[in-house]
Amino acid sequence: MAAFNLTPSDPSTFTLTGIPGLEAAHIWISIPFTMFYIIGLLGNFTLLFVVGKERTLHKPMYLLLCLLAVTEIGTSTSIVPNALCILWFNLKGITVGGCLTQMFFLHAGTVMHSAVLVTMAFDRYVAICKPLRYTTILPNSRIAKLGLVGLIRAVLFILPMPLLLSRQPFCANRIIPHTYCDHMAVAKLSCGDITVNRMYGLVIAFVVNGSDLTLIALSYSLIIRAVLRISSKKALQKALNTCTAHICVMLISYPSSFFSTLTHRFGQGIAPHVHIILANLYFLLPTMFNPIIYGVKNKELREKMGKYTCRMYSPGGH
Repeated sequence: MAAFNLTPSDPSTFTLTGIPGLEAAHIWISIPFTMFYIIGLLGNFTLLFVVGKERTLHKPMYLLLCLLAVTEIGTSTSIVPNALCILWFNLKGITVGGCLTQMFFLHAGTVMHSAVLVTMAFDRYVAICKPLRYTTILPNSRIAKLGLVGLIRAVLFILPMPLLLSRQPFCANRIIPHTYCDHMAVAKLSCGDITVNRMYGLVIAFVVNGSDLTLIALSYSLIIRAVLRISSKKALQKALNTCTAHICVMLISYPSSFFSTLTHRFGQGIAPHVHIILANLYFLLPTMFNPIIYGVKNKELREKMGKYTCRMYSPGGH
């Protein structure tokens, strides 16, 4: 997102402050942020490359991993480069249009991310509960259609946010105490009534996360019921192992999402710099850890990634 070092009085711009109270430490804070972002990009692009090259990985589970990787790359890239411009070069200005565009992409990416996690839970349910019909119920074409439905849902749910804000009058104070244009952080700058904006953001957060978590819980309750019927210890362990990576990814994603949403509205007692650092980590940590989690937990993927890594770094390898 383009950043311009303009004054806060300019009616066509907002000013992102970075991390209030920790301005002197901006450079030091940028070091882990940059490392997390680079590791996340390397991990996700490696995953996309390996799955793309290996025809044996052209299966629903790996296609969903690729969809998750693309979503995470897009969401983190919508905020991190601009945040680093603030932390490194003190470039705090952002146009109103740029701010609303950034808001749309980061929130749409979050909703899309949740949709992919729901589809992955459904994939695990079919794999464990209906293994003989797996390829019939979930062919690759159906995964593509589910991904498209998730994308359309994200656009339809999130597009009203920047559209509603674009109609709001903004006060002379256009300073956003954040590293990126979060919906509520921008809404609070308005001189008008933001009740609709506030309620819409809260409803979307709970409808999306609530409905998605309900579907995930339903999938896992059916999985647990099926698993408890398995008499073989080895088969039981294998069934549980196929779900652990997905559960780890959810534990990283959903709690931090709820924390970020609630803090903006009800977290007056939480120090601003704590909230902003955690809000940034909410986008950085899943991007960094998810490829690592799946790379470690999935034997087939781990072997393929190891094979390509060895080829890349071996003498004369290509």
